[in-house]
Amino acid sequence: MPKDIFIDNTIAKNFSNPLDTSYKRLVAWLIKYDPAIGVDNAHLVLSQKLMGEYISTAAYSRSDTNIVVIIDKLTRQGRRIWISNQQIKDFKQRYFTKRIVRHLRSNAKDRDHIPAVLLSHRKYALSIDRFFVHGINHFPGFVAQAATRPEDLPYET
Repeated sequence: MPKDIFIDNTIAKNFSNPLDTSYKRLVAWLIKYDPAIGVDNAHLVLSQKLMGEYISTAAYSRSDTNIVVIIDKLTRQGRRIWISNQQIKDFKQRYFTKRIVRHLRSNAKDRDHIPAVLLSHRKYALSIDRFFVHGINHFPGFVAQAATRPEDLPYET
């Protein structure tokens, strides 16, 4: 199973100029690549909507740790887990019942990201948005783990 992770734009925007060691460690883990270990390399969970957010936020950053530059590298190395718009739509039709939607605290835009996390292999997510994190951690029928800080998520294991 790939060591995948969903990184919300609220976290990825900090990659261009990582301020603390936790972010530096996360970026280093994403960038590090050893073809001999295959799926044990870091993989990034992406969707079309998340890509749009990344591009609108980081497109003009010239840093080597810009999320768009990292995604390009991961794509060329086959380390991208793509969740399609159709998969997201199908997930929402099946699992977003009126009761669940009523209890979600996240905004409407983030409700398209919840399926991307829950359809990923490890169901790990990083986001500064505590309402999104709550929605992932408490979504009925799924065991997922979301955190607001990289050190609070066992992404390396």
